[in-house]
Amino acid sequence: MKPAGIVGIILIAIGIIALAYGGFSYTKREKIIDAGPLQVSADREKTIPFPPILGGICLVGGIILVLAGNRKA
Repeated sequence: MKPAGIVGIILIAIGIIALAYGGFSYTKREKIIDAGPLQVSADREKTIPFPPILGGICLVGGIILVLAGNRKA
C-alpha cells in the first residue's frame, strides 16, 4: 500500500473517533489554598471539545487519500 493510502486510513480513523466522542476530558489538580503548612487542593475536570466539522474534514480527506493512493499511475 502506498503512503497516501496509509495516511488516508489514519485520517479516517481520526475522523470517526472525533465524530463519535466529540472531545476528550482530563483531570487537573489545582491548589486552592496555600497558607504556610496548610495546603488545600482540588481535582478539576477539564474538557476539550472537537468540532464536528473537524471530524468530517478528516473523514473526507482520508477517503480521498485512500482513493488516490489506490489509483495506478
